[in-house]
Amino acid sequence: MRLNTITWLTLLSLAGIAHADEQRRYTILVDNGVKAGEQIVDINAKGETKVRFIFKDNGRGPELNETITLNADGTIASYVGQGKSTFGSIIKESYQRQGNQASWTAGESKGSAKVDGSALYLPVDGSAEISSISINAIARSGKDHIALLPSGQLTQKRVGDLIVEKAGEKQQVQLLVQTGVGLEPYFVWATTGENPRLFASISPGSSTMIEEGWQENADKMASIQQAAEIKLLEQLATDVPVELPGLSVIRNARIFDSVSAKVGEAKDIYFLRGKITAIVPVGSLTTVAENQIDAKGRIVVPGLFDMHGHISRWEGPLHLAAGVTSLRDMGNDNISLQQMIDEISSDRLLAPAIFPTGFLEGESPYSARNGFVVKDLKGARLAIDWYASHGYHQLKIYNSFPKEVLKETVAYAHQRGLRVSGHVPAFMTAEEVINAGFDEIQHINQLLLNFLVKPDTDTRTLERFYLPAKQVAGLDLQSPKVKKYIKLMKEKGISVDPTLATFDFLKKVDGTVGDPWKDIVDHLPPDLQRRYHTAELEIPDAETAKVYAKSYAKMVEFVGMMYKAGIPVVAGTDELAGFTLQGELELLVKAGLTPAQALQVATLNGARFSNAASHKGQIAVGMDADILLVDGDPTKDIADIRKLAMVVTQGKAMYPATIYKAMGIEPFVTELPAIQQTPMPAGQAGGSVHRHRH
Repeated sequence: MRLNTITWLTLLSLAGIAHADEQRRYTILVDNGVKAGEQIVDINAKGETKVRFIFKDNGRGPELNETITLNADGTIASYVGQGKSTFGSIIKESYQRQGNQASWTAGESKGSAKVDGSALYLPVDGSAEISSISINAIARSGKDHIALLPSGQLTQKRVGDLIVEKAGEKQQVQLLVQTGVGLEPYFVWATTGENPRLFASISPGSSTMIEEGWQENADKMASIQQAAEIKLLEQLATDVPVELPGLSVIRNARIFDSVSAKVGEAKDIYFLRGKITAIVPVGSLTTVAENQIDAKGRIVVPGLFDMHGHISRWEGPLHLAAGVTSLRDMGNDNISLQQMIDEISSDRLLAPAIFPTGFLEGESPYSARNGFVVKDLKGARLAIDWYASHGYHQLKIYNSFPKEVLKETVAYAHQRGLRVSGHVPAFMTAEEVINAGFDEIQHINQLLLNFLVKPDTDTRTLERFYLPAKQVAGLDLQSPKVKKYIKLMKEKGISVDPTLATFDFLKKVDGTVGDPWKDIVDHLPPDLQRRYHTAELEIPDAETAKVYAKSYAKMVEFVGMMYKAGIPVVAGTDELAGFTLQGELELLVKAGLTPAQALQVATLNGARFSNAASHKGQIAVGMDADILLVDGDPTKDIADIRKLAMVVTQGKAMYPATIYKAMGIEPFVTELPAIQQTPMPAGQAGGSVHRHRH
């Protein structure tokens, strides 16, 4: 999961603390209370601020050192940031404003602008202190917003208050919501008074950053924040969808049959209460439908499955706008996920149908803190029992899981009716976990590390990324050992979730955009455009870049080899919601699948491996009415899957263009299908279906 842009996109190195006239210290905790980082802010008498920030979780995390000076209005006069990003790329960013002239450099990118009045520079990789500066600058302005550099506007609104306590000391803090950066509102806690500043940044169910010593208040603050957040989300869930009560029909629709992978003649599709009730030749039913949608010959596709998400409350609309009507969650805070599923089912949260996977990790300094973290077989069985009783059909085992009890754990999960998937635990090979009973493996790097690791290779570290980037280029995919490996997967019935789009970052050099996002980046808000032009791995020279690009090309090729060998592939992302799945389908085509086969993977295979094939994955009578109206023909050009005119799911219709506009994204389709809604006259509702007689 990526961290919020303005909150903690990069975090600080802890080397040497200089004397400061004022010092603020923040502690970063992951969900179970384990400390995972800290921020130290030193301000000297000259007004110069030095920030040191570090965050390490799941064997990775960014580090950053910043030096900042401010203008009289509280905006940034000069900025220097240096460090490493989450995956190890070099951060080197600077900014300076002199009079009305501003200039900046971020990696390979440079820019300048003439500025009149107050404007706040927003670093590509800034610490949480940037949030503190923004809070104060907006308060000083006397307005509710401030202009941003290089572009955009940040708006701030107070939505809550709380008296917090520490050893008898009390102070009032305020809950603010900021919009205009990223794709979702940013909730932040600040002090009050003439010079407010950052007090805490809380991501409920994930992590907390709070002023040191005040941690005991975090739960209460998270509860208040979550209530404010849910209020906004409930309004979104009311405003965006068009309810489709009663009988509905999509007329003149050319259906993509996900079983045959072919497009048929135009038909009329009837559905009621979210279920498809009839598919008939155009105009052959005289029954009056309360809701009529003319597809005008558009191709319609079953709703897509993203088979590798970690859903947050604000990602739902992005998924739906991209046609993702079902999402397999591959690891989340268990309580938060259950709450989200309840909110979706009661129409309080706008999101795809969620198919949860139980996350199971072992205890270590590198542990990811999603789901259950266990030390032994007893703990693993207790976790599996919890997942089975809550309706989970799959288990995901993670990097630090103790290999000594892996086989017994897999057997117990199977006994409880759960499929088993995951990463390959450290100091094991993929072949070993397959023989231990795994049903599925996540991520292309985990699959190919099988040929690269040694007995002492610790894949809980960044080695799990750098080793494949460096060495897959030299791997002979036609060698006997590779063919034997593919044969083993086929014989054992393994499915694979390669998340190819996510791993494009292995080859992305600074100043370029990864292939899965090239067609969408110009549609995104300005701050995200800058983010997607930034490298993530450390690629020191052109020769290294060539090696990493060759390695990635072989990863794509290997997925095609597995597919052709009959190994089931599913389409998952683990990256930017919605858009990444579209990029994943393009990469499957690059791997050798036809566009129609790629759509089949994202629909039929998604339903099959989510235990939902009985009611999802096809446009057929009796199935859920998860229907996408597409401009163009994605069975010929898979990129056309981005041209969604309408999404129908959960008994509602949604226009992706409406969702995108609300999130600061330029839509991909302008001509929208109309919905003609006709209330059923009294006495006719529920009437019989009449056919034309010839």
